[in-house]
Amino acid sequence: MNPGFEGLHPYPFEKLQALKDGATPPEALSHIALSIGEPRHATPSIISESVLAHLHHLSSYPATRGLGELRQAIVDWLNNRFDLPYGSLSTGKNVLPVNGTREALFAFAQAMIDPAARSLVLMPNPFYQIYEGAALLAGAEPHYLNCDEQNGFIPDFEAVDAATWERCRILYLCSPGNPTGAVTGMQTLQTLIELAHRHDFIIASDECYSEIYFDEERPPAGLLQAAAEMGNDSYSNCIVFHSLSKRSNAPGLRSGFVAGDARILDAFFRYRTYHGCAMPLHHQAASSVAWRDEKHVQENRALYRAKFDAVLDMLGGSMEVERPDAGFYLWPRTPVAETEFARRLYAEHNVTVLPGSFLSRETAAGNPGKNRVRMALVAPLEECVEAAQRIKTCVESC
Repeated sequence: MNPGFEGLHPYPFEKLQALKDGATPPEALSHIALSIGEPRHATPSIISESVLAHLHHLSSYPATRGLGELRQAIVDWLNNRFDLPYGSLSTGKNVLPVNGTREALFAFAQAMIDPAARSLVLMPNPFYQIYEGAALLAGAEPHYLNCDEQNGFIPDFEAVDAATWERCRILYLCSPGNPTGAVTGMQTLQTLIELAHRHDFIIASDECYSEIYFDEERPPAGLLQAAAEMGNDSYSNCIVFHSLSKRSNAPGLRSGFVAGDARILDAFFRYRTYHGCAMPLHHQAASSVAWRDEKHVQENRALYRAKFDAVLDMLGGSMEVERPDAGFYLWPRTPVAETEFARRLYAEHNVTVLPGSFLSRETAAGNPGKNRVRMALVAPLEECVEAAQRIKTCVESC
């Protein structure tokens, strides 16, 4: 048995179910789930129609590297979205389709970690639980970097000492952040790239929320963009992960990609040829269509803007909550302990949110998820407004 299993925590939603056990919400109130970050807007018809049109490919094995058409669509999207130098990305060397970022983020650590090296994997705290599990099962030690309000919910990278950077093999970033919605700025990204070169570690940047933001003129910066602007157009030590799940409301398509340093991707590709995880051809065809269309993405952002406007207008006077930089989560402070608040909200108002402590770990500086909950504004506008009214009532009774 892999010894890393011993360090695995129950997944946050297992903890949430245990917290809710025994609570009986009012039957008159329909349940509203704000706990799971699963997009619930309609999947664009251009995607579903493309899947159906290419079902005849079920008779063929897909290649690990993916269709040239898809890889070209990905390169074109990256170039346009992040203003990358033309020709700096090769479809044959710098991009690799994957079955969603969750699978790739986990597999990446398995391919890159030498279990005998006693490596560290650095990650934000709170964090997407895959980072921790990937580190443990690869034989590395997770190292948590608290994301506190005082630092804009971005880790204080300046407080990390040289010895820690020397042991670091992978730095997982998440920008925009889950659950905070904080965006890591260009200067910070470039400082991290310099550190990665100096101490020889890989930056694995999870950018799956990068296309959900509020100002159409100010999209979040990306790691490859930061590298190119500092003259690193080979993207050395830089790997990004993108997905259609949030951008295109297609979580069931299980479609994303990894891009960046060709040397690293060559090794990851070789790992994946054994891993047996090629994307189905009809999913690849639909993904090509999705990456080439921005109209549905703009419409998606408009739907989220409307929900944030309505919910924040209702909650602003009753609890400590702010609009995030990007993403579709709220990260409010609770008037009582986050677990007590979440259980009361469910038991008395039939609304489910996720306690922040379930997404974070205790460190010497404390638990940054304490007295906070994650609210995913993925439900339709009417449900989000109804949930906000119930939350407000709950806060006022605490």
